[in-house]
Amino acid sequence: MKIIGVGVDIVDNTRIKNSIKNKNFISRIFSKKEISQSKKIKNKTNYYSKRFAAKESLSKAIGTGFRNNLNFKDITIVNDKYGKPYYELTKKVKKLIYSKFNVKKIKISLSLADEKKYSIAFSVIHK
Repeated sequence: MKIIGVGVDIVDNTRIKNSIKNKNFISRIFSKKEISQSKKIKNKTNYYSKRFAAKESLSKAIGTGFRNNLNFKDITIVNDKYGKPYYELTKKVKKLIYSKFNVKKIKISLSLADEKKYSIAFSVIHK
């Protein structure tokens, strides 16, 4: 597999802790699926921080950032039954990636980590 995009983002957890006190922030950035899943998580700060970083890292891997009609809620981060995180993308994001990189099929790898003060996400787009 050939790597066609790489992105990384680090987030100060305190910044997200303060932001998630505002319900508008949560509903503007996170999908309904992510918000629903957060209800099962004890440490909401790190949960939301990692997902915020993941969305940012994917926008960097695509090479666009959040512009040209790409928004945070187009990207959802979920976990498989073993806890491995992965992306669920809207058709709009898939179309953007396919046209930008001139490909018909992709795979995206995601790694998340957190510590007391910071959360980090690393994304790789493969064709």
